[in-house]
Amino acid sequence: MSSEDLTNLAKPSSDATLTIRCIKNFEYRTCKNLVLQHVNLETSTVGDLKKLVLENALKIYTVAHGHKTMNLIINIEDDEKLILADDSAVLAWQGIENETELSFFHLQDYLEFKKHPDVMKW
Repeated sequence: MSSEDLTNLAKPSSDATLTIRCIKNFEYRTCKNLVLQHVNLETSTVGDLKKLVLENALKIYTVAHGHKTMNLIINIEDDEKLILADDSAVLAWQGIENETELSFFHLQDYLEFKKHPDVMKW
């Protein structure tokens, strides 16, 4: 597979498409996807995205052609690296590229979920 075939390289970082996973409930595994097109990753910040979805935490779920987690609702690994806490940080500086999936959620709910991630309610 050549680099020309990779979707994360298909568009410039000034015109990216992002998938935002707005997590409503961890135990019931409910989320809603929001696809944002034409996002300028070189000028948009973490805080700009948080304002759009009205949640207080943002974490990278996966990048295009990267590994995916086994947990279907959120990636519970590498919080120090993947939770984007600095609202003034430019998205491109955080490793976000075209076709990246991001999870938005309430941080307190996530921390409670991490204590028992295998508990599911139906």
